[in-house]
Amino acid sequence: MSRLGKRPIEIPEKVEVSRDGFTVKVKGPHGEISRAFRDDIDIALAEKTVTLTPKRNAQTAQALWGTYASHIKNMIQGVVEPFVKKLIVEGVGYKVALEGNMLVLSLGFSHKVEVVIPEGIKVEVEKNTITISGISKEQVGQFTARVRSYKKPEPYKGKGIRYEDEVVRRKQGKKTV
Repeated sequence: MSRLGKRPIEIPEKVEVSRDGFTVKVKGPHGEISRAFRDDIDIALAEKTVTLTPKRNAQTAQALWGTYASHIKNMIQGVVEPFVKKLIVEGVGYKVALEGNMLVLSLGFSHKVEVVIPEGIKVEVEKNTITISGISKEQVGQFTARVRSYKKPEPYKGKGIRYEDEVVRRKQGKKTV
C-alpha cells in the first residue's frame, strides 16, 4: 500500500487540473504541463482535490500508485512556483556564456561545448553561476545533470561543474619524500 497514494492531493487556488482520457493537464500562473498516465491507476478529480486509487491489486499498479501521486504533486507545484537548480563552474579559465538558445561552456577542452537549451527551460548566467528553472521537475533535473556531466568536479583541485549545495570531498595530492 502506498502512503503517498492514499493521501488526497490538494489543488491550490489559481490552478486548474483537468483530465482527458489518460492525460492529466495542470494549468497555473507559470504555465501549463500535461502528462500521460497508464490505466492501472484511477485518477479522480474533485473540486479542490485529486485522489488516486489502483484499479487492480497487481504489483505494477501498487508500484505506480505513489509514483503517479508524486508526478501530479510535482506538476501542481511546478505551475505554482517553477523548480530552480543552480550550477557553479569552478576552475581557472572555465567560462559560461548564453548565446540565443545555446549554453556555451569553456571547460579546458580544445573546443567549446555548446548545449542546446530545451523548450520549457529558462537559463540565466551570472559570472560562473548557471541558474536553470522550469515548470517540469523532470526536465530541469535532467538538463542540469546533462550540463554537469560535461565536467564533473574533480577531488584534487575542485575544478569542474558542481551543484550549488554539493560538497566536493577533497583528496590530498602526492607527497614528496
